[in-house]
Amino acid sequence: MGDKSGHNKPPVTYAEAGVDIEAGNTLVERIAPLAKATARTGADSDLGGFGGLFDLAACKFDDPVLVAANDGVGTKLKIAIESGIHDTVGIDLVAMCVNDLIVQGAEPLFFLDYFASGKLDVDAATDVIAGIAEGCRQANCALIGGETAEMPGMYAAGDYDLAGFSVGAVERRKILPRDDMAEGDVILGLTSNGLHSNGFSLVRKLVEHENLAWDAPSPANSNKSVAEDLLTPTRIYVQPILQALRANAPIKGLVHITGGGFQENLPRVLPDELSAQIDLSAWNMPEIFKWLQSIGSIESEEMLRTFNCGIGMALIVSPDGLADVMAMLAANNETVIPIGTLVPRDGEAVTFSGSIKG
Repeated sequence: MGDKSGHNKPPVTYAEAGVDIEAGNTLVERIAPLAKATARTGADSDLGGFGGLFDLAACKFDDPVLVAANDGVGTKLKIAIESGIHDTVGIDLVAMCVNDLIVQGAEPLFFLDYFASGKLDVDAATDVIAGIAEGCRQANCALIGGETAEMPGMYAAGDYDLAGFSVGAVERRKILPRDDMAEGDVILGLTSNGLHSNGFSLVRKLVEHENLAWDAPSPANSNKSVAEDLLTPTRIYVQPILQALRANAPIKGLVHITGGGFQENLPRVLPDELSAQIDLSAWNMPEIFKWLQSIGSIESEEMLRTFNCGIGMALIVSPDGLADVMAMLAANNETVIPIGTLVPRDGEAVTFSGSIKG
């Protein structure tokens, strides 16, 4: 009788199952100095422990409240994967998290990432995590840990996914939004870098319909390829806004204009009795949005609900402090545009006047 126990079969290794531990170790060696370069007060950014340590007491808060956010990059990743341009989506990942922290008045403190693929491509992963480190540097946020998961059979060849997690802190008395918003408060817009990280399922469909290659010149910017233009990383607004808040600027609320656009995001900070009246003629929509609207024959309402249309962050400010806030932000290289006011609510939480300059 044969040996039914399987003892005569050659031993199977984890590598034969598709998981390369050595590749993972190589990646950790490459990214350790990238993470260390993001060190800030409270973190030394050494990787390798079972958890990342952060010393909140070293940050000298008086009465801190922790604020946490997590997010991903969405199908913008597909453009990075298909074009082979991996060094900017990490910035997007950080931006989507830390911009959500700053709108509550919180200073981002540390960041962790999750990178998953079917088979680890060390070079691509290094580029992605270098982008994450760059985003953390822009936000003065320490990259203190993460997870690289190699999962054969879960992802198509070359595909990967990203998730980011960030924690910040804010003094209890300075949590935003404030509860004293009033009729006549001004809505300021900070311009975006482009599409940021929303609407890419529609974007990819439109590019496919146009039969455009990722390396073709962008119809919206002849100096860049289609992929380079679309992959322009999300703007990180943390440092300019944090400086204004530390100077006690009369900022009553902040809104990160992400998925859902103006219609879905502005109401999240408004009291029930007030609505935001937005003047669409106050700014020029960037070329990338004009091109997408044109090729897709997209209605203005749909554009405003799907994309940031050129405004990545909105601030609600007392009119008497308006000039000071605008000056502070302009001094930190932000383009600041008054785009609306708060008015008594009579129906919708967000209303529009004028038309998009497309």
